[in-house]
Amino acid sequence: MTALTPSIRVEQIGNATLYCGDYREILPTVGPVDAVVTDPPYGIGHSGDGSRFSGGQTRRGVGRSVHGPIVGDDQPFNPESVWLGKWQIFWGANNFPQHLDAGSLLVWARRRPPAYGTFLSDGEVAWLSKGRGVYLFEHIFCGAQVALEAGNDVNGPSAHPFQKPVAVMEWCLGFIPEAQTILDPFMGSGTTGVACARLGRRFVGIEIEPRYFETACRRIAEAQRQPDLFVSPIPDLDAAYQRNLFDQGVGE
Repeated sequence: MTALTPSIRVEQIGNATLYCGDYREILPTVGPVDAVVTDPPYGIGHSGDGSRFSGGQTRRGVGRSVHGPIVGDDQPFNPESVWLGKWQIFWGANNFPQHLDAGSLLVWARRRPPAYGTFLSDGEVAWLSKGRGVYLFEHIFCGAQVALEAGNDVNGPSAHPFQKPVAVMEWCLGFIPEAQTILDPFMGSGTTGVACARLGRRFVGIEIEPRYFETACRRIAEAQRQPDLFVSPIPDLDAAYQRNLFDQGVGE
């Protein structure tokens, strides 16, 4: 197995192993995992057409300067670079569909009318390498105000510009109940690790930015101390298929 360079920091927090460094160096040293569940950098920093809102070209992601740029977010993302384990869940799948095979779509609906169709997205989409369904989870999200503390989706300043509520990550992990070791190679502030702690899963997280790594360590440590023993399990994919959006009068 490839040895890590001394610049890579490793923290063991309960059943979570956290690395601070470049995932491209670290992945060859990571042992077997069951699934990759991640929200990768996928080009929010690319130049885009913002004429609808600003009258000209603009760079997406402007307005997140309080957090600074995300490493790698000015480059396209190819999921093959992190394709490990039996299952994969990649958020932001609408940004790199050309790299994805048939699978399921997980849709997080984070807004309600009359906000639909305004500047911010009404929801986010993840690709699941399992089944052929489309599944919806409504969890209202107040802009950049998300949970900071493990296990609590209450309002507070976000620790990361793309931080998701813990409940969203718990929901998508419910589609792969067999996966007991989860890898997130773009860990950010550690929400996937928090969800794993609450659900009793082993977690391997990688984050290149030291300040986000510190936040992830703190949040996951807190979640390890206070596991949620009352989280209701999400039915497996076959059972959840009964809630498939296509079954609601649309048909496949």
